[in-house]
Amino acid sequence: MKKYRTHKCSDLTEDEIGKEVRLSGWLHRKRDHGNLLFIDLRDHYGLTQCVIENNNKYFSLIENLRPESVLTIAGRVLKREKGTENKDLKTGKIEIGITTVNVLSEAKELPMPVFGEQDYPEEIRLKYRFLDLRRQKIHENIVLRSKIIAHIRVEMLKLGFLEYQTPILTSSSPEGARDFLVPSRLNPGKFYALPQAPQQFKQLIMVSGFDKYFQIAPCFRDEDARADRSPGEFYQLDLEMSFVEQEDIFQVVEKLFLNLFKNFSDKKIVKEKFPKISFKDSMLLYGTDKPDLRNPLLINDITEIFKSDDVSFEIFKKMVRRGSIVRCIITKNTKDKPRSFFDGMDNWAKGQGASGLAYFTFEKDSQISGKGPVGKFFKSAALEKIMKICSAKVGDSIFFSCGNRSEVEKILSMARVRLGNKLNLINENEFAFCWITDYPMFELDEQTKKIKFSHNPFSMPQGDIEKLDFSKPLEIMAYQYDIVCNGIELSSGAIRNYKPELMYNLFKIAGYNKTQVDEKFKGMINALSYGAPPHGGIAPGIDRIIMLLANEKNIREVTLFPMNQNAQDLMMGAPNEIENSQLKELQISLNKKKN
Repeated sequence: MKKYRTHKCSDLTEDEIGKEVRLSGWLHRKRDHGNLLFIDLRDHYGLTQCVIENNNKYFSLIENLRPESVLTIAGRVLKREKGTENKDLKTGKIEIGITTVNVLSEAKELPMPVFGEQDYPEEIRLKYRFLDLRRQKIHENIVLRSKIIAHIRVEMLKLGFLEYQTPILTSSSPEGARDFLVPSRLNPGKFYALPQAPQQFKQLIMVSGFDKYFQIAPCFRDEDARADRSPGEFYQLDLEMSFVEQEDIFQVVEKLFLNLFKNFSDKKIVKEKFPKISFKDSMLLYGTDKPDLRNPLLINDITEIFKSDDVSFEIFKKMVRRGSIVRCIITKNTKDKPRSFFDGMDNWAKGQGASGLAYFTFEKDSQISGKGPVGKFFKSAALEKIMKICSAKVGDSIFFSCGNRSEVEKILSMARVRLGNKLNLINENEFAFCWITDYPMFELDEQTKKIKFSHNPFSMPQGDIEKLDFSKPLEIMAYQYDIVCNGIELSSGAIRNYKPELMYNLFKIAGYNKTQVDEKFKGMINALSYGAPPHGGIAPGIDRIIMLLANEKNIREVTLFPMNQNAQDLMMGAPNEIENSQLKELQISLNKKKN
C-alpha cells in the first residue's frame, strides 16, 4: 500500500466498500459523539468522512488534534447508516472506519477558521493567505483560473496564434501609469522598468515578420487598488496581428470570448454579435465608456429645453447660459414610488459631491404637468418636449442634473447604476458585451490644461493620413477600442501607428520633441523605419475575465497572492527594507523622510 494515499478524498464510492484504503489530507472538522468521533478529511479534491471508536488507541490523539493538522489515515471503506448520507458529496454514501493515524504536520491555533465561508477582515485574510486559500470558494476560484488560462491557450493556438515571451526587465516609457523601477548594478545610476504591458515588444514581434502573437503576460503598474484592479501586478491575454483592420481584431476576440464564456458559465450572452458604440455616444447615453448594457436606462440631453420661456427653473437656466449642460434619466412607471425613493436619490447625489438630482413625475389631467419639488417650473409645452426627446410617458419620472459635461456625465453614470439596482432592472444571469470605438486621439488634461494622449499613444489616427489637421488635435479620432462586459472594461486595443513620421507629429502635439521620442521609444521607432506591416491588437485582462466567470465582485478573490490596498504583501512582508551592503553595491543612497 502506498505510503500517503491510495485514493484522493473525492474518489471513494459504494464500489469500494470493504476495501482497505489510505487517505492523506487536512483535518477539516470534528464531531464528537462520545464513543464515536467523526472527522472530515479534506484534500485538494474533496472531503471524506472518517470515524474512529473510543477503544481505538488513536482516539485521544485525534480528539486533541487541532483543525488543519495534516494526517494520513488508514482504514476500511464502510457504508454509511441509512439517513446519514450526504447528497452534496461524491463520497456521501461511504465513510472510513479508521484503524491507524499518522500525524504528518500539527497545526497551531488558527487565526481564522477554514471551515465555512464567513467573511473576515482583509488584513487577516491576506496575512494568512495560505489558510484563506484552503477555503472552498476561493480554492475553487483559483482552480477555475487555471482551467480558464489553459482553455485560452488551446483556443488561441486553434485560431492560428503562437505564444512568445517578452522581456520583464525593460526601459521606462510614458504609457499612462507609474513604472516599477529596478536599479542596475552593472550600470550605476540607471534603471530598468518592469513592463506596464508588452506593448512595444509585441509590435516589434510584428515588425520582425511574425504574423499572430499571444502571451499570458504579467504586467506591472504602480497604481492604486480598486475592486477590479490589483495594485502591483496583473495578467492579460496579450495579442497582436499583422495585416489587419479593426474588424479583424473584433472577430477574433468575439469568437474567443463566446467560446470561453459558454464553456465556463451558464449565464446567457445577451448578443453574440457584440454591439459597437462610439465613445461619443457611450458618454452621452450612459455617462461612461464602460456601460452595463443589462441596464435599460438611458441618459438624454435636454439642455435646449432650458433656453425656452416654457421653463422658469432659474438656477439651471442661469447655469445653461454660462455654458452648463442638462442631462436626465427617465424611470418607467415610477409614479407610485414613495417620496423617500426620490429624495433618497437626491441626497445620495449630494453625498457623491454633486449638487443633487432634481426630479419630478409626469402627470396628466387636462394637460401634462410635473409632480414634484421642481415640476411647477415647467409649462406643459416644455414637459411634452422632454417626453418626446426621452420617449417618456405619463407615470414616468425624470431625474436630471446640470453642470459642466464631466460632472454631469459622472453623476448620471452612477445614478443610472443605482437606479438600475433599486428598480431591479439588471439581470444578474446575463453577460452583455459591447465594443466602445472611435476614441479621440487626444484629450485636454483638466488639471494642467495641456493636450495629452487619451488612450494609447501608438494608435493609428482615422481618416486620410495625408489630410490630417494637426492644428485641431481634439478632433482627431483614432482606431482605438475597448471591450466591455457588464460595466467592466475587459480590454483596450488599437490598430497601431506604423509610420515613424506620423508618430513624430502626433507625439509633438502631446509635448514630445523628436529627440525625446527617439530616446523613449528607441527600439520601436528605429524598427518602424525598416519596413513595418500594418498591425493591431488588444489585451483582455485575465483577472477581470475570471472575476466575471467566478461571479466575484473583487479581483482579489481570483488571485493567488494579492497585495492589499496599500500595495503591501502582508504574508511575505513586501515591500521591505534591504541591507546597506545591497544599496552600496547598487551605488544608491536613501534620503528618508524624518517622522
